[in-house]
Amino acid sequence: MELRHLRYFLAIVDEGGFTRAAEALHVAQPGVSTQIRQLEKELGHELFDRTSRTVALTPVGESVLPYARAALAAVDGLECAVQELTGLVRGRVRVGTIGLPRVLDVPTLLAAFHTEHPGIEIGLVEAGAEDVIGELHRGELDLAIAAVVGELPAGLAAEVILRQDVVAALRVEDPLARRKSVRLKELSGRPLIAMRRGTGVRRLVDEAHEAEGLGRPRVAFEGSDPLFLARLAALGLGVALIPESAAAYEKNLVTVPLATPVHGEVGVVWRAEGAVSPAARAFTAHARRFFAELGLASPRP
Repeated sequence: MELRHLRYFLAIVDEGGFTRAAEALHVAQPGVSTQIRQLEKELGHELFDRTSRTVALTPVGESVLPYARAALAAVDGLECAVQELTGLVRGRVRVGTIGLPRVLDVPTLLAAFHTEHPGIEIGLVEAGAEDVIGELHRGELDLAIAAVVGELPAGLAAEVILRQDVVAALRVEDPLARRKSVRLKELSGRPLIAMRRGTGVRRLVDEAHEAEGLGRPRVAFEGSDPLFLARLAALGLGVALIPESAAAYEKNLVTVPLATPVHGEVGVVWRAEGAVSPAARAFTAHARRFFAELGLASPRP
């Protein structure tokens, strides 16, 4: 059995198919299929159910999966130890983010790191907070800059870089715009604009509604970009429940605090346990230093 077999096997699982795995590995698809057939022949069992439209693991494949991950993690750990001893910092860093306010200036964060470590390739993906935290926990990302809600999965650590309230954003002529605060119950029956499910802000909004006995909110417009949602509210399409900073760029918009405050936190999140590459360690230290110099970083309680 070769490590290449296991890498191809995990790529198919993580990418959701042979074609996407081949693209991620930068090889031809027939080569991936050949490697998997060799692995299946050596094990004496099929690992994937090829009869369905989507690639699915067989029971044997399911049982092999954790051992394949552990084997490659051990190899990666060995490489990390050698690189740390030799002082070599190369490799690739995978960063996950959510739609972030401009004050955090993530492009400058990435550019500064590239200047300091030109030998490290940087990969960036944007998704909902639950997705990027999950990928970080599974080892698919090296660091996340995301909303932090509730307890983090075991093995992860975080430092808060931004705290802000979720507010009701309304057009200036709206009768509620002159209020000092507004209750969620007063917004029922109106078109609501909110972040999509899977984001930290949406989770806070849903929990706030349920805590007030309102059930899940009926959202007319949802998206992943809070600035886009603020624009919808400014054009009169509904009331936006968004982070306060997202409304700052719309002149026709007023933010009103919620009667029961809803606080959100954005943090730098990293893996504090297990094998972590020197490149990932270098980027984590860089990110924490970058936000500390901006006066934003603080420990999470």
